[in-house]
Amino acid sequence: MLKDLKFDPVTGVQVAIAKTPEDNGESTFYLYLINSKEVSLKNVLLMTEASEEESGKGRKTSKLRHFFEKVEAEQSIKVETVDPSVLSFYNRIWLSFYVDGQVYDKRYIIEPFKEWELEPIQALGIEGKLAS
Repeated sequence: MLKDLKFDPVTGVQVAIAKTPEDNGESTFYLYLINSKEVSLKNVLLMTEASEEESGKGRKTSKLRHFFEKVEAEQSIKVETVDPSVLSFYNRIWLSFYVDGQVYDKRYIIEPFKEWELEPIQALGIEGKLAS
């Protein structure tokens, strides 16, 4: 039963949308999962969606699900390409993973932003927006 599961707070794991330079000189936005922990994450499941309004109403994107068997300690991975047209949406990310048999679960949100409002993300070495 869900009520029997213990959910400890998630620390050391972040998600971000970042502008990534490509080999051809163009840039592409990607959603990244950043594991700053000193341990690997196992059975990582991410669900992403975006909506025009904070309440979830208005135009919406489809829900996308991603599974990674393992994300190594202090590793960042590209999860999905993000179309620039949804940067003005509320991007929601639901993350679930295991560490040492303990389940962790957190919901993140990246509020609407403009391409010129990017901030340096030290863990990635590029600019983007971290989720709250």
